[in-house]
Amino acid sequence: MSQTINYANPAPLGLMGFGMTTVLLNIHNAGFFPISAMILAMGLCYGGIAQIIAGILEFKKGNTFGLTAFTSYGFFWISLVVLLIMPEMGLGGAAEATPHAYMAWYLVMWGIFTAFMFVGTLRGNKCLQFIFGSLTVLFFLLAARDFTGSALIGKIAGFEGLICGLSAIYLAMAEVINEQYGREILPIGEPK
Repeated sequence: MSQTINYANPAPLGLMGFGMTTVLLNIHNAGFFPISAMILAMGLCYGGIAQIIAGILEFKKGNTFGLTAFTSYGFFWISLVVLLIMPEMGLGGAAEATPHAYMAWYLVMWGIFTAFMFVGTLRGNKCLQFIFGSLTVLFFLLAARDFTGSALIGKIAGFEGLICGLSAIYLAMAEVINEQYGREILPIGEPK
């Protein structure tokens, strides 16, 4: 006799790791404060490690989309922190005189990945679609900032990133609260 195991939903953990870290980094991108150890620590621990844990738990649930999204963006945050601190430690630097162009290509690749992941959300709820759609826009805005050196584009990206991060926090909390109450308290636009 086989017994069905009811696993907890790891998505709120991953969404909070992504959302809170995205908000903090984009407060910086919007020009409110310089990058700091606080952002780097959040990137490594909550944005990085917590999302990877959530992704591994999505694997256990058989959710390929959740596995791919959370582990990929968890490693995005870890790689971003490493990219920022390695040159400071003398462990690498820009190969040419235009380091921002190299970072722009990094952001373009993440934008392409996110655009494909957005297509995967089209069968999901509206909140998830909004998160991935706005994240795709964010990556391409940040790449445009680095290609052009435009502070204005960077500031626009920062505010757009705040919206993206806050939307992930909303979905995380909606999933937790709705599950706790056994009904929809916070709407997420479930597909019909």
